[in-house]
Amino acid sequence: MFSFSRVGKTKSFYRDIGDARELISDHSFEEDKKLKKFLRVKKMSTMDLRQALAGILTLSMFIMLGNMIKKDHFDSYYDVDIQATPNSKYENVAVTTQSLATISHLSKRPWNKENGEGLKPCWNTPSLKEVEQSKGFITFSLTNGPEYHMSQIADALVVARYLGATLVLPDIKGSKPGYTMSLGDIYDVEEFLNSLNGLVRVSRTQPAPVSKGNPPLVRVPSRVTQDYIVKKVQPIYKAKGIVNIESYFPSVDGTIIAGNKNNKLNSFACQGMFGTLKLKLEIKQVVESTVQNLQSWSQNNGQFIAVDLRNECNIRYETGRKLCYQAQEIGEFLKKIGFSEDSAIYVTQTRWNPNLDALKEIFPKTYTKVNFIY
Repeated sequence: MFSFSRVGKTKSFYRDIGDARELISDHSFEEDKKLKKFLRVKKMSTMDLRQALAGILTLSMFIMLGNMIKKDHFDSYYDVDIQATPNSKYENVAVTTQSLATISHLSKRPWNKENGEGLKPCWNTPSLKEVEQSKGFITFSLTNGPEYHMSQIADALVVARYLGATLVLPDIKGSKPGYTMSLGDIYDVEEFLNSLNGLVRVSRTQPAPVSKGNPPLVRVPSRVTQDYIVKKVQPIYKAKGIVNIESYFPSVDGTIIAGNKNNKLNSFACQGMFGTLKLKLEIKQVVESTVQNLQSWSQNNGQFIAVDLRNECNIRYETGRKLCYQAQEIGEFLKKIGFSEDSAIYVTQTRWNPNLDALKEIFPKTYTKVNFIY
């Protein structure tokens, strides 16, 4: 699976903070100083700060890609032939109406100014009165890196909304056991609370039952459905009055596959994904400096493409659908829909991989995370 953005102010994209940890050297740099001043986490090592920076930049790209997905003009339908690599069974990419992979009007004008239209809102804001309120709580944590945070918030919001429960402000857990940050160390808490106003009740503090012991844990699939909540979550919630939600992702592209157009909770998932998380100002400034670097390398009025290239590219023959593409296939696809060879491309890889050589032959201005660290 790959995603790309053609928005001039696209944020740079760090997907794997684990790999970033191995890559970044011990010398200090300006971004470290800014983060060290504002994160205010006790005993937080220099390496932890650098991991945080890499993860933060990941989230900013997903927010921008999410905004792109919401645009209601993504409604073209056409096929683009791509010469498949030897391990590929499928030779065509079908871009369908309202698909998450749809690219609108790019065959002749890849940087179409019409794509700057305003975002389509998730809804006409509903009211808490539409749901019977209960006295219980839904707790959750943001885990696995910032690229997962929006989905985790969406799932927790959907569950809390359906059950009429109070959503507890989440913390952020790192990859190391026992390493925890508050939401406000990275994100704007007031923006988060304001975005949920009228949708669910939100508690800034942990409820009393949590201090007495761990609440029951219920794992829910990403893009959780009403049926799943009724069968798996609601009985435990009614019995205990509190449930700790943990999202899991059935596949690399679970968000796409599990999408249910008839799910009445989709609007709440939309708000959770695209309307809740905003970086705190100090960290946003660090992100913007990375964006400026990408824009300066581009000869398309500061516009660039971000490609989420996955190394673990597996093909699901039994479904008749290919879920991801090799670097060469992506390069051929972008070229065929109109992108010139001087287009700047940012690939979500920690370091340069020989598999990217084919993409760089088509688009010489192909960059990875290493270009922003040294």
